[in-house]
This record gives sequence, C-alpha cells and structure tokens, in this order.
Amino acid sequence: MEPRDEMRLGDDQIRGTFEAAGFCLFPPLIAADLVERAVARMDAVISGEYATGTKPHAVHRGPGDPPDKLHKIDQPHLSDPVILELVSHPAIDRAIASLLNASFVQVWATQLLLNPPGGTDRGNIGWHQDMQHWKSWWRGEVGTVWVAVSDVVSEASGPMRFIRGSHKWGLNSRPSFFADPDHLTQQAAIPRPPGSTWDEVPALMAAGGASFHHRFTYHGSGPNASSEPRRSFAIHIRTERSEPVYGESYYTAHLDDDAVCPVIYSE
Repeated sequence: MEPRDEMRLGDDQIRGTFEAAGFCLFPPLIAADLVERAVARMDAVISGEYATGTKPHAVHRGPGDPPDKLHKIDQPHLSDPVILELVSHPAIDRAIASLLNASFVQVWATQLLLNPPGGTDRGNIGWHQDMQHWKSWWRGEVGTVWVAVSDVVSEASGPMRFIRGSHKWGLNSRPSFFADPDHLTQQAAIPRPPGSTWDEVPALMAAGGASFHHRFTYHGSGPNASSEPRRSFAIHIRTERSEPVYGESYYTAHLDDDAVCPVIYSE
C-alpha cells in the first residue's frame, strides 16, 4: 500500500499546513457506527467496567473528585476491544503514514479524555508541549493524533486549541504547565522567539474527525460550556525516525508487545 495515495483532501495541502502550523486537521476518519460504539465503551471504562479484564494503566479521577473535573484515563485500549479498534483504525495509520511519509507507525500510548459540561476550569488542559512530558522517553519523530468522539463544532464545547507555528519555538526546558488551569498565567510564562505571535486556533470538528500535532506544538483546551461532555481520545504515535530512551519508563518497556503498543502501519 502506498500511504501517499490515501489522503482525501490532497497530500500537499495537509502536509503544507502541518509543516507551517505544527498541526493539521484531517477529513473525518472514523465512521459513525464505531464512534457510537466507542461512546458506550468510554462510559463503561470510566465506570470501572473492563471488557478484557485488564485495568487501564492509570485513572486520574477518583470517586471523591468534583463532577466537573476532567476524566483522564491512560491506556484505555488495554481494557476494551472497541477502544482498541478505534485507536488502531486503518484510516489513522494511512493518514499518519502519508502525512509524515513514514514507513512505520506505532501507537505507544493512548488517553481517554472526557471534559464534563458545566464551564469550569477544572476541565481545562493547560498550555503545554507534549515533548515536555516525553523528553525522558523519546528522541525523534513522535506526535499525537486527537480523535473527536463527540461533535466539537463550537468554541463553547472547549475544543483543543493549537498555537500556530509554535513548533518552531523549540522545546521549553521549564516544567510543563499542564496541571495549572489558568491559561493566561501559563501563556505569560512561555518563552517565545522575538517577533513571534500567539495565534490560537480551535480544532473544530464533527465526531469522527481527527487532528495531528507536532511534539513541540503548544496546545490546551478550556472550559466546556456546552450541555454535553466533550469526548476524545489522544493517540500517541512514533515512526521509524524515533528512538526510545530505555530505562524505567513504562512507555518504552512494552514496544515489542503488540497488545500494548500496536504497530498500525508497516511497509
């Protein structure tokens, strides 16, 4: 299969956007029936129902947490075959292989994300670069596919927001701002090259749509002021141009286990 023939909006257009902006939006990748099944299985995993009998790697919200706090579950694909089906979907592998001109694409981590309605900053994801979290695990070409599992078609729903061109600012050596819900305070503390502009772009898309962003691109999301939860999966991938930093990391210890780290494209 030639991945470069699979993009439906034109390879050069999407690739050019990614290279200039540090992110891109794909046409819808996931069919409505799979989205519908995934919604039900997200709720099951959140409630502690694991169809495979395997717990996720980590659950970042407990029974005593406020109801408007972000649900974040690491490695939910270990717990449910429908979620595994979505995060390893062939449409994702073709899109990423074509975008990056890659001969190998592997999923090395996934996250279930549910931002409850209500419009409070406890559902925020602060401004950060993914590589701030990953620099002790990876060198080279790693990145993130974000898949909408509910309609994110207005800014009221708290869409992912990318800072256009911020992948060219270099890696921020300061600690990540991920845990701080105050976006304005975070923004003021982020070092920027002279002449750069802070250009926020909301990733608006229907359920089944997807985006991809560079490991250095700043991104975050604000309150969900809509009446419905904002549902998504983050899928972290690597290509043949990556190198794991082996050590004590869970995320580089299972690369040979396809159940944990499925290879979704290989020429």
